[in-house]
Amino acid sequence: MSGPATAGKQRREGLVLGSVRGTPVILAYSWFLIAGLTAWYFGGLLKASDPAPAAYLVAFAYAVLLLFSVFIHELSHAMAAKMYGWPTHKIVLNLWGGHTEFDFSKATPGRALVVAFAGPAANFVLAALAWPVQIAASHPASLPGSILFLLANIFIWANLLIGLFNVLPGLPLDGGRLVESIVWKATGNQEKGTLAAGWAGRVIVVLIVAGALVLPYMMGSQPDLTNTFIVVLLAGFLWMGASASIKAAAIRLRLPAITAAALAAPAVSAAVDCSVAQLWTLRSRYPGAPIVLCSADGRPAAVVDEHALAQVPPQAAGQTPAHAVARSITSGAFVPETASGAELVQYLSQLPDTEYAVIDARGRVTGLLSQAKVVAAITGK
Repeated sequence: MSGPATAGKQRREGLVLGSVRGTPVILAYSWFLIAGLTAWYFGGLLKASDPAPAAYLVAFAYAVLLLFSVFIHELSHAMAAKMYGWPTHKIVLNLWGGHTEFDFSKATPGRALVVAFAGPAANFVLAALAWPVQIAASHPASLPGSILFLLANIFIWANLLIGLFNVLPGLPLDGGRLVESIVWKATGNQEKGTLAAGWAGRVIVVLIVAGALVLPYMMGSQPDLTNTFIVVLLAGFLWMGASASIKAAAIRLRLPAITAAALAAPAVSAAVDCSVAQLWTLRSRYPGAPIVLCSADGRPAAVVDEHALAQVPPQAAGQTPAHAVARSITSGAFVPETASGAELVQYLSQLPDTEYAVIDARGRVTGLLSQAKVVAAITGK
């Protein structure tokens, strides 16, 4: 991706705070929403012990500390990925915490696990480093001891919760990579590991919702409205992340079976300068087969429109050129019969066409491949 295009996309996504070893750090606009909600919610809880302005200021400071914790978490992922030479594209801090985008193509089960657990490990280290600060702030001589103690205490618990929550064994959480790596190592197939980790993530969502919403009823009480809202929001995010992982893995599992030869409809070719009468003769020999018109150099140039071909009057068939009843295709919109998998999909995605000629090793047209057929094969629908 080019520099200007990337920068434009990042500005739309959020504020570019800077970069770390070439990896841009983006503060998503959604973070300001969660910061405001955090300040409002915790500020309200603190008003009983502190004046309102101070309470909301402390609550906002907590939101900033939480942002710092998430940043260190994501930065640890990025640095671990760079340690293995994986290109890291960006770090995004957003409503749900954050995520780090890097190239996963060179991963192994062991390395994927190291990169995944680098984030939670960093949170546990932050919690440990804040412990002496909390102890010092509890001393009567510290000023302002109560506020510093409160922030240190919140910082410790926040990092412990972030770390522990992220090691839960299901995607999109970091602990999901543990499930993925185990299945990956056992089967030799990363996609199968991702599928298993995605389903484990869905199970975790069900358990979280059951624990937070169903358990209180079983104990004779009712769940708090605010907590219910947070749990439902979090569960929705986790479910979408798990589902996205399952869908992506399923697509990657189907890719090796996707070949141009298998998906294409058998087709015949004709010269682009032939007449409609000649096309009719070809059609009688090959009923139902798409007809691809080729230029003088043998390259596919157009596809005959069957409806237009049938509308030409018999008396005009000999004088009507074939290209008059055909729809053009982009120069280069053809693929070898052997093209398959991700390479085929990537190539076709760069073309504006919805159909592509398929050629054999000698350059002869053997089929016509439709975009809809490729999409159906990828999605399984």
